[in-house]
Amino acid sequence: MSVQTAGGAATGRAGKRSSFSLRRQPGFTTIAIICFLLLYAPIITLVVYSFNAGKHISIWEGFSLQWYVSAWHNEAVQDAALRSLILASLASFFSTLLATMAALGTTRTRPFRGLTAIYAMINQPLMVPEIVTAVALLILFAIIKVATGIQGMVYLVVAHTAFCIPFAYLPIRARLEGMDLTLERAAADLYATPWMTFRRVTLPLLWPGILAGAMLAFVISLDDVVITEFVKSAGQETLPTYMLGQLRRIITPEINAISTALLAISMLIVSLFFLISRKRA
Repeated sequence: MSVQTAGGAATGRAGKRSSFSLRRQPGFTTIAIICFLLLYAPIITLVVYSFNAGKHISIWEGFSLQWYVSAWHNEAVQDAALRSLILASLASFFSTLLATMAALGTTRTRPFRGLTAIYAMINQPLMVPEIVTAVALLILFAIIKVATGIQGMVYLVVAHTAFCIPFAYLPIRARLEGMDLTLERAAADLYATPWMTFRRVTLPLLWPGILAGAMLAFVISLDDVVITEFVKSAGQETLPTYMLGQLRRIITPEINAISTALLAISMLIVSLFFLISRKRA
């Protein structure tokens, strides 16, 4: 009887421990609200003042869309936006291609010595401070320019591609690790070549992960400032670096309008990335 009582008491204590919830702790709601306010209040303020009718960025003078119209007709903004889209598209394409090959090479094989080191190398841009990567790329590209005399936007594409690879690699690798090998083995048993197996079986199942990785890489490249600021040459302003340059001069609500548009694009792509990454075969 005493054993049963002790067992029941232990079960009761275990039940109480398992029912622990952080949300019920004193002050949790207050701290959560403060954190959300600190995160989103500046963004909401920026969006609201992008519709300001006046020239001041902090004095409300009425509702107007004039700064969106001004940014739309600004040739410098158009040039920087077009360059940002081209750069982000190229970086997204190449980084996703390389990330897909890396993910296949690290998941569709037996574990081998050095696999952890390969993971670390692929994810290095995530662990190293971005300013360090930017300085290293600046030095490397300066040496290449002096040795070869090659100029142009190719250096920005290479820099953004290298930086975006781990961002594209993570969702692709996650997708591959969640895929069953049965269908690929069945295709091999039916004398399908490795290329045919990849094209007819692996790729259709992997496609949502590839698309999610490409979209994430596109957003990262589109929003990048530090690496672009170090690597770009004269006349290669992207939209983020253009905005940074304008903040050093006269600040008008036009910057708020550009920031709001860039925020909307990023939120749309990230939302699509979230929906696609949740898709199951």
